Amino acid sequence: MLPPRHQRRFITCTVVAAAFGLVSTQSFAASADTRPRPWQARHQAAIGREHIKAVHAGHGISAFAAEGDDDGADEAENSAESTAQFTEARTAPGVVAPGAYGAAWQQLQSMKHTGGDWDHVTKKAYNSDDSRYRDVNSNSSGGSGKVTGRITGIAADDQGYVYAGGANGGVFRSTTGGGHWKPIADKLPSLSTGTLSLDGQKRLWYATGESNTGATSFVGTGVYVLKDPQHGTFQPGDRVGGAELESTVIHALRFAGTKVWAATSTGVWSHSTTTLSGPWKHEFAPNPDYLPGGSKADDPSAPYKNIANDIAVDPKDPNKVLLAVGWRGGDTYNGLYAQASDGSWKPATGLGDLPTSSADVGNVTFGAAADGSRLYAIDQSPAQTAANPDSGLKGVYVSKNGSPFGPWTLIADYTKLKASGSALQGAGYQPGIQSWYNQFLQVDPANADHVYLGLEEVFETKNGGDSWITPGPYWNFPFPCWSIDPAKQTGDCSPTTHSDQHAVAIGSYKGKSWAYVGNDGGIYRRPLSGAVDSGGHAKDWQSLNDGTIDTLQYYSVGVGKDLDNGGVSVTGGLQDNGQSILRGHDKVMGSNFGGDGGDTIADPANGCNIAAEYVYLDLWVTQNCGVNDGSWTTDPSKATEYEVAPPDKDLGGAGARFIAPITADAKNTSTWIAGGRHVWVQTKGFAIRSGKEWTNAYDLGEGHVATAVASSGGTVYVGWCGPCNNQGFTRGIAVGNADGTGWHQLNLPVDGTIPNRYVSGFEIDPANAQHVYVAINGFSRRFTEGPGAGVGHVFESKDGGANWSDISANLPDVPADTVKLLPNGGLALGTDLATFYRPAGATKWQVLGHKLPTTAVMQLRLGPDGKLYAATHGRGIWSFDVRHLKGRKD
Repeated sequence: MLPPRHQRRFITCTVVAAAFGLVSTQSFAASADTRPRPWQARHQAAIGREHIKAVHAGHGISAFAAEGDDDGADEAENSAESTAQFTEARTAPGVVAPGAYGAAWQQLQSMKHTGGDWDHVTKKAYNSDDSRYRDVNSNSSGGSGKVTGRITGIAADDQGYVYAGGANGGVFRSTTGGGHWKPIADKLPSLSTGTLSLDGQKRLWYATGESNTGATSFVGTGVYVLKDPQHGTFQPGDRVGGAELESTVIHALRFAGTKVWAATSTGVWSHSTTTLSGPWKHEFAPNPDYLPGGSKADDPSAPYKNIANDIAVDPKDPNKVLLAVGWRGGDTYNGLYAQASDGSWKPATGLGDLPTSSADVGNVTFGAAADGSRLYAIDQSPAQTAANPDSGLKGVYVSKNGSPFGPWTLIADYTKLKASGSALQGAGYQPGIQSWYNQFLQVDPANADHVYLGLEEVFETKNGGDSWITPGPYWNFPFPCWSIDPAKQTGDCSPTTHSDQHAVAIGSYKGKSWAYVGNDGGIYRRPLSGAVDSGGHAKDWQSLNDGTIDTLQYYSVGVGKDLDNGGVSVTGGLQDNGQSILRGHDKVMGSNFGGDGGDTIADPANGCNIAAEYVYLDLWVTQNCGVNDGSWTTDPSKATEYEVAPPDKDLGGAGARFIAPITADAKNTSTWIAGGRHVWVQTKGFAIRSGKEWTNAYDLGEGHVATAVASSGGTVYVGWCGPCNNQGFTRGIAVGNADGTGWHQLNLPVDGTIPNRYVSGFEIDPANAQHVYVAINGFSRRFTEGPGAGVGHVFESKDGGANWSDISANLPDVPADTVKLLPNGGLALGTDLATFYRPAGATKWQVLGHKLPTTAVMQLRLGPDGKLYAATHGRGIWSFDVRHLKGRKD
C-alpha cells in the first residue's frame, strides 16, 4: 500500500482541458501505486473513482477532477485539476481575449509606488530531503535533494553559461556551468517560460507562455531575443515582431536557414532571424475560425482548436517541414502536416512506424542530431491516454536518415522503458502516464545515437534506442538501497532528479560536457556520459538549485514566532514541492509535508503549530514543525503529523476544490473554517487529531464548492462556484456563524454589483464583522467574453454583504487573488502582476514598494513581526515591513 508519507502523485489525468479553461467529459483515472511497504498504510484510490463519478454525474466540476487517487493527485493533478482550477479562476465565465495581461502591465508601468522594498524571504536553498523532517507525510529521503519551482526552458553554451526559465519565474543566468544564478528577464511583462534557445549567432531566444498545457500555465507576451546573453538583460523592446503571439502558449522554437518557426496555441508561425522587426507570419492554423477575430472565437472550445506542439525541418532542405499539431485530449484536426506544392498544409501519411492518425497524434516532441543524421520523436496518443490506465505514451521513434518524412522506426514504448530501471512499476502509473505533460528530447551533439529522453523520469540510450537505462528515476523509495535512516541512505541510493521532466540542454564548462534537465523541482546536471550503478541509475546528479534561483510556486504562506530559535518561522504550500518551512536563523529550508502543498494555517504565537493542506481538503496538522527522524516507521506512536481532513475530502473534486480554502478565525486561532461543498468548523485548533472533530456548519449546495473563506469573531464569509468552468459558471457568497446559525446566501444576481466571476479572497474588518472586502479574480468584461463578467476587482460592504461598492478605482484590469487590511487602516491587494496599496482614507491605489517581481501573488499574510508576507506563484515568498508605510491620501 502507498504510505501517507509518499503521497506525491499517482495520477489522475484527464485528457481534455488545458491551461486555458476548457472542460469536457472525456476523462480517466489511474489507480494508486500498490507497492508493498514495511508499514501499513491507507489506500486512497477510491477518491479518484469518486472524482470520475462526480464528472459523469454532472456535478459541475471540471473534467480535470477525474484524478486517479487522492494522494496520487500531485503531479498529474498539478497538471490537471490544478490547471483547471487556476485557469477557471481567470477565465470563467467565458473566454479571455488576447492582450488582457499586456494591457494591465502597460498601466502598471505608469502607477506610483510607495516607499520601501520587498525582501526575498525564500532566497535560500530548499532541501526536499532535509533529514530533520521525516515524519509521516514528508517525502524526505526520496533523493531529489535541493529543489525549486518548475523549470520549463534551458539553454547552455560551451563556455559555462547556462540559462534556466521558470514556469512563472522568468529567466536566470549562471556563468559557472550552473548555480550562482541571477535573474535577467524581470523587466519583461511576462515571466512565464515557454522555451529557451540559443541560435547560431549565440543569441538567446526567450519564448514566453509556458510550454505545456498543464500545471497552472500562464500565457505569454511573445518572443524576445537577447543579443548578448552572457552580459545583458531582457528588455521589453527585445520582442520579435509585433503583438501576434501575445496571449499564447509557445511550445517550441525551431531554426532553419534564416527562419525561426514557433509552435503555439494559435498554430504555427514563422519569422526572419535576420530582421527581427515586422510581424510574425501565420504559417498554419487548422481551424482558423476559432482564432481571435474568427467567427467561432467565442466558442468555449476555441483555445483547443489550433494547438501546435513542434516542428521538424529536413536538415538537407529547410523548405521541407513537418508540423506536429493537435490537442493532447484528441480532436479531428490532430495529426502531422506537410506543405503541398500549392503552399497549403495537408495531413502527412505513410511515415513508417510514426503514427499519423488523429487518434494517435497528441503531444509530440522532436529532437534532431547536430549533424542531421538522426531525428527522434516522442508521441503521446490521445486514444491510448483515454483507454490505457498505465500510460499514454504511444512510443519513441527515430528517423535514421534525419528526414522528418522518415521512414520512422519505433525504438521504445512504455513497457520497454518500464523495464529499463524505472521506478514506476505499479499499475496505473508507468512511464509515459503523463506524456501529455512531461516530454523532452536531446541528442548528444557528438554522438547521434546518444539520446536523453524526458517523461516523468529521465531515460538514456547510447545505441540509438536499442536499449535504455533510467539515470533519473522518479524517486528512490522502491529500490532496495533506500532507507529512511540517513545513516543507511548515505552512499547507498544515489541522488536522483525531481520528477516530471520539461526541459533539457547540453553545454560544457571548463572542457567538460554536461547534460542539464529541468523539471518540477528545478534544474539538475550530470556529466554527459556519466556513471551509473548496476540498475542503470545515475551516480552523479547534481542539484543546481542553490537558493539563488527561486522559481517556487506557492499557493499560501503562514508565519509564526519561532520559540526555539527566535525570529519567525515561515511556511507555505507549493505546487509539487510539498510544504516548505524556514525557521528562524535557518540557512536552508526544509520540507515537512510532501506532495502538493495547498492552503496553510500557522499559529502566529508558535510557528511550529502548522496545518497543511495536501489536496481536496486533505488536511494534516503538526505541533512540532514536523520534526521526526523517521522512527515512526517502526513505532507508529512516534508520528507527530496527523491527518485531520473533514469529510468532504472523501468526495474529491465533488467535495472540494483541488486547492481548497482553510482559515483560522482572526480573533480565535482555535476555531478553524474549511471550505468544500460544506462549510466545516472545528474548535480544537492545533490539538485536533481526527477528521471526525469537524462540524458541518452549512451546505453550500450540490455542485457548489468553496473558493474563499474568512472568519472573524465567529462571523464567516464563504465564496463559492459551481459549475466553476466557463460552461455554465455560477458563483455566490454565503454568510453565517461558526456555530452553524444564521446562514444565508447573499443576493448576487448575474448582472449585480459583484461581477459574475470567481470569488478569490475576503478580508473582515476586526473592528466590525459587517465590514468586509472581497477580491474578484478574472478580467473585466472588456476582455472576458461571458455573461455578467462585469467590471472591478475589489469590493467593499459595510452591511454584511447586503450592499457592495466597487473600490477598484485606478487598479489595472488584472485578476485579484488576495486582499488584506493592514494595521494602519490601509488595504493591500495581491494580483497576478503586483501587490497594490490603498492608504487609509484614500480612493486611489499605488504599487506597494519596489523589487517584487512581476508574478502572481496568491496570498498575503501579516506576520507577528509586523511584516506583510506575499506568497507568489513563481518567485517564492517575499516580505514587506508595513510599519513604515506613510498614511498618504490621494
